[in-house]
Amino acid sequence: MTILKQEIKSQQLAILIWSLSIGLLVAACVLMYPDMESQMADVNEMFSSMGNFTAAFGMDQLNFGTLIGFYAVEGGNMLGIGGAFFAAIIGITALMKEEKERTAEFLLTHPVSRTRVITEKLASTFVIILILNIIVFLCSVISILMIGNEVFWEELGLFHLAYLLMQFEIGGICFGISAFIKKAGMGIGIGIAGLMYLLNIVANISDSAKFLKYLTPFGYTEGADIINDHTINVKYLIPGMILMTVCIVISYIKYNKKDISA
Repeated sequence: MTILKQEIKSQQLAILIWSLSIGLLVAACVLMYPDMESQMADVNEMFSSMGNFTAAFGMDQLNFGTLIGFYAVEGGNMLGIGGAFFAAIIGITALMKEEKERTAEFLLTHPVSRTRVITEKLASTFVIILILNIIVFLCSVISILMIGNEVFWEELGLFHLAYLLMQFEIGGICFGISAFIKKAGMGIGIGIAGLMYLLNIVANISDSAKFLKYLTPFGYTEGADIINDHTINVKYLIPGMILMTVCIVISYIKYNKKDISA
């Protein structure tokens, strides 16, 4: 487990910065809610007349005047975009950074197989993403308690689980791509995360584009579905997990055959 520990240690600063940035932004939204609560009826009425813009972010199916509805929209945007970018960066740099930083020769001359290297790097990717989500979840719970509200544990748990799985999927896809590149991968990872987010917006706006929800992990993170149905939409989740698994398997095949430059 030496590689796993080293990977987590090397990302300590990034984990701290990203976790606190996202967690504190989510907490700030919650802490602002009591001051905005009296104005939420007007906000709901305003959003209801905005047509496709409201549908794009799933606000047409949520009561923005309740904390849980407000959290699903505001907290979801913070965690969705920030978490997706973080997962993409961690995944896309996992296998390529040894060549980019010229440390591949040092690593691969040790008595460890490439399969073990991939496995521990993959595990570290998921552990790092998990750590970020635990910190953000704690920030959310603490902020809800600070404003004197009861924590809606079931909905909050499902909500954060959906976003964790979404980040696992994006991280896994980018991990697979990482086996094919040697440098300049960060832009690719962020581009993939941004594209996935855009596809979900298009799917929300147009009924003819609903099939795109099968292609983007944001399809099963819709706050309205989670809060109203008390479940994660499995029909969108399963294709995403299959795609993630395929990308990971491909990374094993490619990296074990790859001519790695020191």
